[in-house]
Amino acid sequence: MGASEIRFQPAPVKPGDYLLEVGTAGSAPLLLQCLFYPLSLAGGGKLTLRGGTHLPRSPVYHYLAAVWLPAVQAYGLSAELRLEQAGFYPQGGGEIGAVLSERAQPPTLVELPARGTLADVDVTSFVAGGLPLPIAERQGAAAVAALQRKGIYSHSENRPLKATVSRGTAVFIRAQFENTMAGFSSLGERGRPAEQVGEEAASELGKFMAGSGALDPHLADQILVPAALLAAGLLGDAEPGRTRYTTPEVTPHLTTNADVLQRFLPQIRIAVDAEKGEVSVERRI
Repeated sequence: MGASEIRFQPAPVKPGDYLLEVGTAGSAPLLLQCLFYPLSLAGGGKLTLRGGTHLPRSPVYHYLAAVWLPAVQAYGLSAELRLEQAGFYPQGGGEIGAVLSERAQPPTLVELPARGTLADVDVTSFVAGGLPLPIAERQGAAAVAALQRKGIYSHSENRPLKATVSRGTAVFIRAQFENTMAGFSSLGERGRPAEQVGEEAASELGKFMAGSGALDPHLADQILVPAALLAAGLLGDAEPGRTRYTTPEVTPHLTTNADVLQRFLPQIRIAVDAEKGEVSVERRI
């Protein structure tokens, strides 16, 4: 408390099996994203993370599985994810399992200047903890109708999620484009109409479609870590190891992430053009 400096000296990371209890509704997806890279670089292993899986201000589990994981796999990093049970705010009680493989040969370049044509849109509406399935049906129907009003056609599925400690609802929309994938979610809460939950997720996709850019704002931030590791040569020999992409919104989270990464990896340069929505990550010459 009151210190102006922190010194962190971690021990070597060892491959193996790890069980971590986040406690209550702490974010298991965020913890997975933190641990994924050091454990992958160490040779892989197994993670069992217990806590919240569907939370505000955090990627939901289904975003990790459908959008984030395919993106990091493009960098030669791989894992199998599973949702053992869901955990909603405030009780949590969810569990995510991940088996991390040894990394493969990384790419030399990752170029994502445009998302391309919209190919498919999936709407999945969830209820957990014994809540009735008609709530999921109302959420999903509202999302599909809201997208249709925007000229975006989709197909939907309503599913119960296993949850023994908490209860909640969620809508997740996955949009598959010619070159990229994007994901948008919304969470239910007590007193909030189910229709609003579906419409909010649809609104996020509509906002993304209204702008230009290959990656949704969250993935544009999250992909910086594997891009930085590639540029620094930490994923293997991959000259020039450059990543370039576009996004419709450069968030403060992205620019902060870029600054922190360059402090840890001074051999890389991250250039962000907020006006054009362009980001490049490469090794300094």
